[in-house]
Amino acid sequence: MKVRDMNSRNSVSSIIQKAFPALSENEVLAIVSAGNVQTYPAGSRLTTEGAYESTFYILLNGEVQVTKRFDENEERLLKILRAGDFFGEMAIIHDAPRAATITALTEVEVLEIQRETFTRLLQENSQLSLAMVREVSRRLRENDEMAIADLRKKAEELSEAYRQLSQQEAARRQFLTTIAHELRTPLMAANGFLQIIRSGALPEETLQSALETVARNLKEITALINDILFLQEMELILPEFQPTDLSQIILEVIETYRPMAQQQGIELQVNLPADAVQVLGDAKSLGRALAAVVDNAIKFSPDGGKVGISLLPHENWAEIQVEDCGVGIPSEALPFIFDRFYHLDEVNGHLFRGAGLGLSIARQVIKQHGGEIAVQSALGRGSTFRLRLKRG
Repeated sequence: MKVRDMNSRNSVSSIIQKAFPALSENEVLAIVSAGNVQTYPAGSRLTTEGAYESTFYILLNGEVQVTKRFDENEERLLKILRAGDFFGEMAIIHDAPRAATITALTEVEVLEIQRETFTRLLQENSQLSLAMVREVSRRLRENDEMAIADLRKKAEELSEAYRQLSQQEAARRQFLTTIAHELRTPLMAANGFLQIIRSGALPEETLQSALETVARNLKEITALINDILFLQEMELILPEFQPTDLSQIILEVIETYRPMAQQQGIELQVNLPADAVQVLGDAKSLGRALAAVVDNAIKFSPDGGKVGISLLPHENWAEIQVEDCGVGIPSEALPFIFDRFYHLDEVNGHLFRGAGLGLSIARQVIKQHGGEIAVQSALGRGSTFRLRLKRG
């Protein structure tokens, strides 16, 4: 639609003057006369990235968004244009594909000028040509600066992704090395004793002890493999949540670890409320999580020490506390203590074995139940683990 009445021409002229402040009044009127005013509803696509189009637009009213696709999965918002902005300027210079997609955010009113009309207008007015070239050049510089900034941002994102991949690869290599070591040690011990037993070199009175050593090492191997399989299972299968008694889970875990604690002379102290404390969860996986924390407490406690397990009920949640008087955790290790494959080889001269899976299993289970797990620790003063779960 051509702009014909005086009020509309003045309104459009003032907006064009805002877009091109260097133009004279007559030059602005020439642009108004050359164009057609069109209205588009919200959601309309005015230009499409990659398309060959020949229309130049000056935005008279409303808002449009400029987006650009960077890959198959990402279309990024570059900027928002409002009255007085223009777009499609490259279409009036040469036959080139659109650099971005322009979509109406609101109902918009634009002045559209076709390439042929605009070319004729520029040929007739040299001052208008110079002013337009200056303004388009300024816009191109802005676009270049925006593109450079976006490329820098993309480079930073790629650098961060590469760093994370490098960390994951390093963790994977460390895990494989640790698993190989953790499996090799009990396998070699079991194999050595089996060879001695087969040779008949062991006297009758030591045969039973040798068989127990073989069984203990095989049990260690089985536990490690079960941990790996359990982690894989958690990622693939969601457990079925049911009303679960936390006191019962604690008692079962204590009975499982009592022989291990007795071997080290460690006293297991249990503090449970008189009434049942129920949560909505999976008893098997919750027991696995608590077992990992109790195992950790016993392993890091000195012979003759104590490990306390308490259940503290609250109105909307319940907390299991596992407290030991062991060597403690260095402050620099605390942020990583629940990370998969992370484990402490040595603390204050004490050597510890492990694949770094137990506490990561505990965190994953508690997180899966919508709960929280945390630890407080200091070197030489032991550690306190808190497992918080919503009651249900």
